Amino acid sequence: MIDIHSHILPGLDDGSQSWKESIVMLRIAAQNGTTDIVATPHANLDYPFNPDEVGDKIGELKKRVGNEPRIHRGCDFHLSFDNIQDAVENPGKYTINHKNYLLVEFSDLLIFNNTGDIFDHLIQAGMTPIITHPERNYLLHQRISDLENWAAKGVLMQITALSYLGRFGRSAKRFGETLLEKGLVHFIASDAHDPEDRTPDMADAYGYISDRYGEHWAERLFTNNPGCTLTGEPIERSNDLPAARKKWYQVW
Repeated sequence: MIDIHSHILPGLDDGSQSWKESIVMLRIAAQNGTTDIVATPHANLDYPFNPDEVGDKIGELKKRVGNEPRIHRGCDFHLSFDNIQDAVENPGKYTINHKNYLLVEFSDLLIFNNTGDIFDHLIQAGMTPIITHPERNYLLHQRISDLENWAAKGVLMQITALSYLGRFGRSAKRFGETLLEKGLVHFIASDAHDPEDRTPDMADAYGYISDRYGEHWAERLFTNNPGCTLTGEPIERSNDLPAARKKWYQVW
């Protein structure tokens, strides 16, 4: 599996708070089938984004842990005026692996009315926005038509793995399933913050998606599409939609 959203770098945001925590998180990821992980510290008013510091900490982690899993760089990009302007002028600064995919995080308090225009601006500058954890943002639960319109423009979406296991409540789980069955989910990632509660272990979520929707959907959302973010290639797109498999007793 390839995890495109994690907070494994120590002391940069509300994720890992020490080298020890970071090392444990990486070992958890590797032991549970993650071959590649993207370090995505927040880029917002509370946590200014410093690419040089990110690079230094990734280098130090590689020395301490090795290449299992392989660590790549990115960020959890908050939509603010200064961030947007800087990203348009320096697209590779914030994108995954300096390619073209950009994780975008919405505020829980406000969704801009001109968000579609902002996405157009980012796309024209060569970036492909990926909305992170829309299932956990209750403002977006009321704006599914906006999500569909943004997806039609080329905007992608990433669900948190633990949402499908109920970690963030029934509403988040149901909305994540609704988005998936509408063809609006393109990636599943850990959004790991620590080695105990919100870990980078995605094995159970992979099993859940595989069992409910089929192995090919799990492979697409956990491996194939995430792999495209590392290379800058377009993700797999098709007209088929995932459908939840019925259990034998439901069929009966």
